[in-house]
Amino acid sequence: MKTVTLEDYRPGVGLMLFDRKGRVFVARRNDTPDAWQMPQGGIDEGEDPRIAALRELAEETGVTKAEIVGESADWIAYDLPEDLRKKVWKGRYRGQRQKWYALRHLGKDSDIDLNAHEAEFDAWRWAALDELETLIVPFKRELYRRVVAELGPIVRKAVAP
Repeated sequence: MKTVTLEDYRPGVGLMLFDRKGRVFVARRNDTPDAWQMPQGGIDEGEDPRIAALRELAEETGVTKAEIVGESADWIAYDLPEDLRKKVWKGRYRGQRQKWYALRHLGKDSDIDLNAHEAEFDAWRWAALDELETLIVPFKRELYRRVVAELGPIVRKAVAP
């Protein structure tokens, strides 16, 4: 049996964009009915993860007015289900390892544009932190639990009166 290494996971970033009320941006994938998620994406060769986070945010949401206010201490990995491994990323990776960022949205809702780049989503909304786990596909739920546990307090503190 092959030993699993970091190279078996595609490097990426995850983005917890939150508004002034502490709600988190989620979008519905256009390729999976009723699958909502926070924005995420790959890191280009040689790209700094923080730069990748801001690039992916702009590409997936159109948002360019945001500031990074928190970062996961470690990379967080998830495995794709076996049936998806052969289809996603040409079968090269068993999943993704991600650096997660909490970002404060500094603009308006009207700045959000799901068609800013190649559209991955067909709808979006703001969600409560405690709602995130129920929206995500089952194979990413543990990852979302960890992200909310680590970055959720940063969001709550950022919007506290």
